[in-house]
Amino acid sequence: MAALTSIIENKLGSLSMPVSLQMPDGQKLGAADAKIHLIIKDSSVLTHFAAGQVGILGEDYVEGKFDFEGSMHDLMRMAATILPGSPIDENQLSWLSGFVRRMISVWHHSMERDAKQIEFHYDLSDEFYALWLDPRRVYSCAYYKEPGYTVAQAQDAKLDHICRKLALKPGERFLDCGGGWGGLMLWAAENYDVDVTGITLSHNQHAYVNKLIEEKGLKGRVRFELLDYRKLDETKPFDKIASVGMFEHVGRAQLAGYFSKLRRLVKPGGLIMNHGITAGGLSNTELGNGMGDFIEKFIFPGGELSHIHYVLQTIAEAGLEMVDVENIRPHYARTLWAWSDALEAHLGEAKALLNTPSGERSIRAYRMYLAGCAMGFEHGWVALHQIIAQHTPTGRADELDYPADLAYPWRRDYIYRGC
Repeated sequence: MAALTSIIENKLGSLSMPVSLQMPDGQKLGAADAKIHLIIKDSSVLTHFAAGQVGILGEDYVEGKFDFEGSMHDLMRMAATILPGSPIDENQLSWLSGFVRRMISVWHHSMERDAKQIEFHYDLSDEFYALWLDPRRVYSCAYYKEPGYTVAQAQDAKLDHICRKLALKPGERFLDCGGGWGGLMLWAAENYDVDVTGITLSHNQHAYVNKLIEEKGLKGRVRFELLDYRKLDETKPFDKIASVGMFEHVGRAQLAGYFSKLRRLVKPGGLIMNHGITAGGLSNTELGNGMGDFIEKFIFPGGELSHIHYVLQTIAEAGLEMVDVENIRPHYARTLWAWSDALEAHLGEAKALLNTPSGERSIRAYRMYLAGCAMGFEHGWVALHQIIAQHTPTGRADELDYPADLAYPWRRDYIYRGC
């Protein structure tokens, strides 16, 4: 233990911010003016701290092996400084590990497993999510059109940004593939007068959104189905499709089939928007230093990331042409910090809602997840791309003349017209 104590003291002394630590025996180490104070209850935490295994430290926190005093912002700054290297480089795949992960990906994403995995995350408690999401409960990256926006304003801006990119027009048939708590569906119906179909695998979200549809008098024009995307009817293709925060759950090995399905679901000349998290590294499907394992275990079982180059390759292989790509990575960092700050401000209410040992573990997991992901987006370990795609071109010469049967205008000003 003396040798480990010496290593910990050296580690604390090397940090760029003051940190203190209380050992299981009560001994205190580190700075007197610490911004973060760690209270260690299990000696295994010391080994993980010394090695910079921040994902495993996250697990230790969820399991109650240590507590801390200080802000989540400072805790994440500390976490970034103890890393031994980039979590991207640490988790690069060899050809063999890549093959193994592909087999696991195929196994993880049957219809039955996907349904269970979505229920694990989204059916935790609607009221819990309401504590830290915006009033529309939009659980995806916001768009800070103005730097001073609140998260609610930025979410409204994101919903409109998507609708403008898709050039939604009155009467069009619009599919929201993975509709969440209905924010985009309802925004599109109320502001763009489209006919909306949404799907989900979450029973809680399905019930919540259908109640909203009734309350807003949108029944008949908006429908929300409890349905796997693979079962969507292809005989009546849609004018426009949005997939927001969905393809991360599909599985890397299933992406070609997913985008092929979307191509069959959209009319020729229609547009598909894919909004989702992408990997910062070229070949890692999750972050290293235990971060990916933490998210898999406590937050998103079955979630996998792909670099944008692989996503675009898969889109092309599915018979789609990419026509627009926007990286909004810093927007997600700010969104996640807004969520993290809101959860921190409502911890007492969260504990009252999830008043069981497993509920307490969920709260501790979400505290680490939201702040840790904010840090990941700030450092570029992960990104968020919005991609607009359409059917592959057929050689026509009138694409720049606004033909009625083609939605994409090939001029970016259409996104901002009328702003």
